Amino acid sequence: MIRRFEVEWPDPRPFTDRAGRPIRFLAASDAPDRALEYEVNRQALGPIDGLIGCGDLEPAWLDFLADSFGVPLIYVRGNHDHGGAWEDGRVIVPRWLEPGRVERLAGIEIVGLEWPGAGEHGNRRRPWTAWRHVFAIGLRRLLAGLIGRGAPVLVISHAPPEGAGDAPTDAYHVGFAGYRWLLRRLRPPLWLHGHTTTASVPSLVAHDGPTTLLNVTGAVLIEILGPMASRSSASDLGEQDAALR
Repeated sequence: MIRRFEVEWPDPRPFTDRAGRPIRFLAASDAPDRALEYEVNRQALGPIDGLIGCGDLEPAWLDFLADSFGVPLIYVRGNHDHGGAWEDGRVIVPRWLEPGRVERLAGIEIVGLEWPGAGEHGNRRRPWTAWRHVFAIGLRRLLAGLIGRGAPVLVISHAPPEGAGDAPTDAYHVGFAGYRWLLRRLRPPLWLHGHTTTASVPSLVAHDGPTTLLNVTGAVLIEILGPMASRSSASDLGEQDAALR
């Protein structure tokens, strides 16, 4: 069963012409959710506005999702996204979202953080490359005058920020300190990531100030509500969090 998650978006502008309908993204990473191979399961999700990939998904799987749903795809590369079909061109997928670039999906601005050194052979951690990536994003947002007073952004990354959705007992799956720096400055309403195995953390949802961090390993249907949309009751949210644990 595909997990579902609901979050409020503080900016009303992407919802102007939606007549109260939420923005719906299907986000995925790391492990293909084979339930999506069946048309009946895809139809059960209802209409979606876009696909988001958070890394470590083969081009063939990304291509399958984009073709099956017929909606735009935005994704970042993970630590395993090199070699094979990534290099020989057997499967053609859109260009990944590079650090510093901003894309729009259903009116929401998205910035991405691929695995530092993605595309290079060898999967070692490169924390200084991560810092370079976050500075590229931070500088762009600062120059645009968007930190603290402009349009909120949705951040997608392969690895999570340090101490927020990562696995501190596993040195390789600890998040990056640079990401935590960016988290504290951008304060995005929502940050999507993969990389952290679902068995290594007590919950797939983390919170840091106004930011909700969501591990989308497998696949998650995300409904983004406008600021004036009716909210779920506290008990409904509690049940939803429990389902994601």
